[in-house]
Amino acid sequence: MDTKHDDLTARNFPTAEQEAHRLKAPSRYGGRESAYRLAFTDTEFLLREELRPVRMQLELLKPEMVQAEQGIESTIVIFGSARILPPEVASERLDQARAGGDDAATRRAEAALAMSAYYDEARRFAAIVTERSRTLDTPIYVVTGGGPGIMEAGNRGAHEVGGKSIGLNIVLPHEQEPNPYITPELCFQFHYFALRKMHFVMRSIALVCFPGGFGTLDELFETMTLIQTGKSRRRPILLFGRAFWEKLVNFQHLVDTGMISPGDLGLFHFVETAEDAWARLAEHYGFDAAPTLTGEFADDI
Repeated sequence: MDTKHDDLTARNFPTAEQEAHRLKAPSRYGGRESAYRLAFTDTEFLLREELRPVRMQLELLKPEMVQAEQGIESTIVIFGSARILPPEVASERLDQARAGGDDAATRRAEAALAMSAYYDEARRFAAIVTERSRTLDTPIYVVTGGGPGIMEAGNRGAHEVGGKSIGLNIVLPHEQEPNPYITPELCFQFHYFALRKMHFVMRSIALVCFPGGFGTLDELFETMTLIQTGKSRRRPILLFGRAFWEKLVNFQHLVDTGMISPGDLGLFHFVETAEDAWARLAEHYGFDAAPTLTGEFADDI
């Protein structure tokens, strides 16, 4: 070992981690009421109201730094309802409802079974993205909100083909466990909705939105607003299920009443299947183009 070289590059001070592990409070100052703890190891101090800016900074930095360490540069965001069931679960619940003889429950179960087709499409789409982007110079990773439903389907599709995926979970009044298909080192938990939404957009090259409720609409329209106003670069926004979205939102009415410009309808595209969605992205980015169209000779074409 070159001790002279080590002397030139050795740390002059112990790290914060070393100090935190080494420090032991004298017995008189070891109680919870003591202020003796290092500030960055004092959870009660960090949770004080005045420390909100620090907590927000930490919530921005942690996912950013971990994803950078994991080589995550480009993502595709999958939004959609937490209430959409896997088809096998929806089918089982329909059988139970019919056996119970409750007409209202049966109608709800039939609707849930119909919507479960989107679970399969999200699952297949995530698998396609994960498999087909492996050979790209910059692989693409699926990112979801980390919960059940469409979010689970997205993480599951990537997991089933041996790929990594990201889950950005959030603390809610009712308990929400992260789904079991997220890559553990890429499973994050947020307190602040705003920072979570920022992380959805920061690395994304596309937004793929399945049917959903208030949360899905919030995420969709915030992203569209960022692009419409030029605060974020333009990227594909794909809406799965034209019939669902056109019944939910009368986009043409917004144009007819002057609330948006006709060109704003080009901010998004409808797709129906996982293959449709990938084809749209491949066309936009040239994923499936010949090497001469995407490589070092592209400028010659």
